[in-house]
Amino acid sequence: MPEVELNGDGRELLDQLFDKWSLLVLAALCDRPRRFNELRHHLPAVTPKSLTACLRRLERNGMAERVVVSTDPVAIEYRITPLGRTLRPPVHAMLEWAVDHLDAVDAARGHYDERRADR
Repeated sequence: MPEVELNGDGRELLDQLFDKWSLLVLAALCDRPRRFNELRHHLPAVTPKSLTACLRRLERNGMAERVVVSTDPVAIEYRITPLGRTLRPPVHAMLEWAVDHLDAVDAARGHYDERRADR
């Protein structure tokens, strides 16, 4: 794999895309547009404050958009943008990798913790 150099802006973007919730929020929005409470139910461990901050970062970076839906009452919906949709393959690959390799990671953590405890 060729070496890639990132400047400060590139590192900042990656920090924001790979923070605690962004991948999961992007994956949820890739499926379909969702309202805030739908996202909260889809990701029950996220706090409202963290979800709001995550959505704002994704919106600022052009990955998601906040859309006012003219219903009665008016609703706010979050949607993936065309730019955000380009992340679908790598996001899906990362999430699939995590599911496929969780047992191996858990075993590695156990071995590491045992070695650290023996010191």
